[in-house]
Amino acid sequence: MFTTFKSLLLDVWRVYLTLLKVMVPALIIVKILDMLGGTQWLAKLLAPLMSLVGLPEEMGLVWATAMLTNIYTGMAVYFDLAGDTPLTVAQVSVLGIMMLLAHALPVEGAVAKLSGVSWRVTLPLRIGGGFILGMIANQVYQLGNWQQQPAVIVWQPTPASSSLFDWTMAQLSMLFSIFFIIAALMILMRLLKWCGIEKLMQTLLSPFLKALTIGKETTNVCVIGLVLGLSFGAGLLIDEARTGRISKRDIFLAVCFLGLAHSVIEDTILILLLGADLMSILWGRLLFGFIVIAILARCIKQESTSCSSTETS
Repeated sequence: MFTTFKSLLLDVWRVYLTLLKVMVPALIIVKILDMLGGTQWLAKLLAPLMSLVGLPEEMGLVWATAMLTNIYTGMAVYFDLAGDTPLTVAQVSVLGIMMLLAHALPVEGAVAKLSGVSWRVTLPLRIGGGFILGMIANQVYQLGNWQQQPAVIVWQPTPASSSLFDWTMAQLSMLFSIFFIIAALMILMRLLKWCGIEKLMQTLLSPFLKALTIGKETTNVCVIGLVLGLSFGAGLLIDEARTGRISKRDIFLAVCFLGLAHSVIEDTILILLLGADLMSILWGRLLFGFIVIAILARCIKQESTSCSSTETS
């Protein structure tokens, strides 16, 4: 019993340290960039593109903020702009989709890289994916003349302090809590395996994973990533990869999928609070992620097949 507990604690500590080595530098770099005006600069680059998704140029600042920091901060910027630039439900839904697919990129991108997904894949996949799905959603709303009523903001957070001390304390609190979340997740994964629920989940999700050509060994991690977020899902994938239970290809595809569709409960609720349409920000995002990864999986399979044929010849 003691040996099992000690082994679990060491595994938790190893995953936690791995994430810290990536997240701490990323958080510091993002804060420095923000203080130097990096968010404003990115917003200027995005502003001309906003018309292509049916949004005012000002919304470029909202998306830029979410990209560099997180959805909460992006929401705060949106609340500041909403009074002067009111949006329809359709427009808020489009903006929400883009924020959901591309947010916290420095931190989540660094974690993805540690899992084997390079920046060259993460940035085009998530930013490009967010923009493409935003354009598709905008066209669907326009053609059907759906959700054109003014969006109603359900909840507005109190403004957060901008002092460096408060920011530091908030980050330390977040990083401290991650250890206990990882511990709980790893205990849960072992319990699921011990109780046989892991096999049941694999059976239920096997058609979905088979369509994506992802091994069933990723089932638990994908579920955790979908519910809790990419960083936790990728962190657990790193631990699973160390044991050799999951192939590099499956890890790559799983992390790419989680990049497009993760934290589907919390993040979806946050965007709903802006007055968005549930159909597009949840089901539209999941369907888009499924289609993109299914295509990516087949491209990787074809590339591997062609390489094998070349070596044989």
